[in-house]
Amino acid sequence: MRIFIILFFVGFIFNKTNSQNQPRNFSKVDIEDFAQDPALNVRALEIVNDAFAYPVFLTSNGELGIIMTQEICKQIDSLKDRKFYIHKANLSSDSLKLNFRALAARENSGYGVTIGNPALVYKLHVDVERSKIVYQENHPKVFYDSMDFWNDEEGIAIGDPTADCMSIIITRNGGKTWNKISCESLPKAKEGEAAFAASDTNIAIVGDHSWVATGGKASRILYSPDKGKTWEVFDTPIIQGKETTGMYSIDFYDEENGFAIGGDYTRPNAALANKIRTKDGGKTWQVVADGKSPGYRSCVQYVPNSDAKELVAVGFKGVDYSNDGGETWKHLSDEGFYTIRFLNDSIAFAGGKGRISKLTFRE
Repeated sequence: MRIFIILFFVGFIFNKTNSQNQPRNFSKVDIEDFAQDPALNVRALEIVNDAFAYPVFLTSNGELGIIMTQEICKQIDSLKDRKFYIHKANLSSDSLKLNFRALAARENSGYGVTIGNPALVYKLHVDVERSKIVYQENHPKVFYDSMDFWNDEEGIAIGDPTADCMSIIITRNGGKTWNKISCESLPKAKEGEAAFAASDTNIAIVGDHSWVATGGKASRILYSPDKGKTWEVFDTPIIQGKETTGMYSIDFYDEENGFAIGGDYTRPNAALANKIRTKDGGKTWQVVADGKSPGYRSCVQYVPNSDAKELVAVGFKGVDYSNDGGETWKHLSDEGFYTIRFLNDSIAFAGGKGRISKLTFRE
């Protein structure tokens, strides 16, 4: 009898623990539009974790936006009855038209980088008069695609090659100054290798580790274990070979588990070799869900607190979800977005053409 009780107790604990580790299974997503404007084009979106967590965004026409959530509005008398409020300021002028595709938002500061020539890195402020240019690069081929920070002092932005390597600029003093890494310190780019400014997710950072996803005629991983001091490169099996193919987005759950998605945006329904996964920190990658939906997507993100099992991918063809590490996917919505960031393990904010929305995922 005593042995039976012990075995029963062990079995109970095992089953309870096992059930707790089971991933959820989202079956729908509720979408609430916070902003709708045909002129709005959002590919740069981040969540700031301050006293309250809230989204900030940059647009292709030079606007900086802050979404004050209901929790923040309750603290302001004039806004206390609102569900949300969007504050926008335009950094563009008659003489300087800005197109932002990348944003890095820290607790006390934010930085954005424009596409095209000249490339301009802005230190951002809600009072546009206090925003200022902290880096400028002039070159016919200059085009920066993505930006991220390791901590409040050290950050990175990546762009297309202007010489025979990817363009990488780094700050070590909180964004006050930025310096471009010499091609002598970086892997040589292949012919037609670049990156995509589709969702500001070409860079993934976990601790000191950094992964940069390239695309185009060659689509590889640039990896640094030490916050951009040294670099190596890994091949991937994702579809590549054309200027429009390759990885468009990468995310890492931890130092070992990562996922990348892309394809060919000119053939958005094609799903051959457009989703890849690594379990060894990016050294090797395997194609998953080959030939199965989703096709081209511009952004993929791990769902927080999901043990590297749950993923959400978005693109102009809709929203898709996986709860088995990308092996299988469920199409949740035809609503189109360019980029997405999670507020917690069931709520996210997404930006796209003409809209910024709150997405609530439900089982």
